[in-house]
Amino acid sequence: MPLLLLQTRECVLARFRPVLKAHGLTEQQWRILRLLMETGPLEPRQIGQRCAISSPSMAGILARMEALGLVVRERLAHDQRRLRVTPTASSQALVQRIAPRIDAEYTAIEAQLGATLVATLLATLDEVMARLGPAAEPSEDAG
Repeated sequence: MPLLLLQTRECVLARFRPVLKAHGLTEQQWRILRLLMETGPLEPRQIGQRCAISSPSMAGILARMEALGLVVRERLAHDQRRLRVTPTASSQALVQRIAPRIDAEYTAIEAQLGATLVATLLATLDEVMARLGPAAEPSEDAG
């Protein structure tokens, strides 16, 4: 089952990689930017949990994203040990440019598979996750 899930993931992501690559983004960077656009600033730990990226990987990804001007990492005023990650104005504009192409890929996948199968698949995956419980720290393979 894990291999089949990974192979399925690769089939799906293959549809999105060209769009991301054309804009110089990795899959992990895109997941982080989409999350931050939806939620606002978050701490690295929260991002890692929601984006299925391990803590060691997260540190490097965020450092590269900051160097590229995609995010800003700031220490929290009330606890200097903690960081808050915020998307920059340029990354927000980038997400708004890319989002329609990503959404078009989702629409194409749904057209190819059918709305019923997509809905069933999503519901089944949600149920599997609910029954198995919360995931542990994401592995390096999850990125």
